[in-house]
Amino acid sequence: MSVVGGTLEPMPTPWVLHVDLDQFIAAVEVLRRPELAGKQVIVGGRGDPTERAVVSTASYEARALGVGSGMPLRIAARKAPDAVILPVDGPAYTAASDEVMTALRAHPGAVVQVLGWDEAFVGLETDDPEASARAIQAAVLERTALHCSVGIGDTLVRAKNATDFGKPRGTFRLTAENWLEVMGDKPVIALWGVGSKISKRLAGLGIATVDDLARADLDALAAEFGPKMGPWYRQLGRGDGSAVVDDTPWVARGHGRETTFQVNVSDRGEIEQAARDLLDQVLEDVAAEGRPVAGVGLKVRYAPFLTKTFTRKVATTFDRDTVTAEVMALVAKIEPDRPLRLLGVRAEMQMPDDARGGHTPTRGGW
Repeated sequence: MSVVGGTLEPMPTPWVLHVDLDQFIAAVEVLRRPELAGKQVIVGGRGDPTERAVVSTASYEARALGVGSGMPLRIAARKAPDAVILPVDGPAYTAASDEVMTALRAHPGAVVQVLGWDEAFVGLETDDPEASARAIQAAVLERTALHCSVGIGDTLVRAKNATDFGKPRGTFRLTAENWLEVMGDKPVIALWGVGSKISKRLAGLGIATVDDLARADLDALAAEFGPKMGPWYRQLGRGDGSAVVDDTPWVARGHGRETTFQVNVSDRGEIEQAARDLLDQVLEDVAAEGRPVAGVGLKVRYAPFLTKTFTRKVATTFDRDTVTAEVMALVAKIEPDRPLRLLGVRAEMQMPDDARGGHTPTRGGW
């Protein structure tokens, strides 16, 4: 309660809004090419379905034909033979995203937590969250000509899941009162934070639906997932958790680059050179951060489609030769003479909080 004019007035209710741009990448491309409006649009790779690449996003018209993110571009082209296939243009999407986030931050009293190019949490205190959601949709549309959906919740989890029911261009509210009514019969994979691997492990415990998870035995979950994650999954099943929107600027933990070979590669010299070329790009990204490397990783996809990842921690360093040696040590773990279709290199950096109280690494040139 607050005192207004000598009388007690109820305080506005805190809400979490999850703003998700509809078919964001495809929508940005349509804005640049208005003649594509209403057509099947697929964005991925260099826009060439004969190359090895995956779909980044697809318009609703292409999705209706079964095209989805992560699908090989050649398969997407078969499912939607009349689709316009475009190359990925990261800078254009970043610029559009920045405009969206500016519109969100301009909303009175908004606290904005950016989750990615096309989504963000917005924390607000209001007695009419639907009106706030509609105002945000209008502001984003006016500034960017892009449409968005807004999930409304009393926790981050509920707001995030609510968005799916509001798509496209709508709003939906999920709270403690209607969570199980709406979500209870849904499979656990419908929950934010539950993927196919976790859902299979839950199925092994006889947990198939959100309602099952909400009522699951804590001891059984702890035995399967550990004393911290087990209870967390049951909390997720209930939609509970934090309602705090954190606008602390996001800090990258690491940078990575990868390449898909158009023809499988098995020659060790060619693989090593590819790793060095990728590392050069990664270290350029890391140098811009001004933080030392604290770990390295290597992603390998053997033909036809078996993926393995190798990682190792390293003493924090700015020394290029040291990082290169660590990455090449991982390259040595690649099975000899086994064809590769993809190779990725990643460098993990020291986080700002990690440096407090620790030693300062010797600075050298990249």
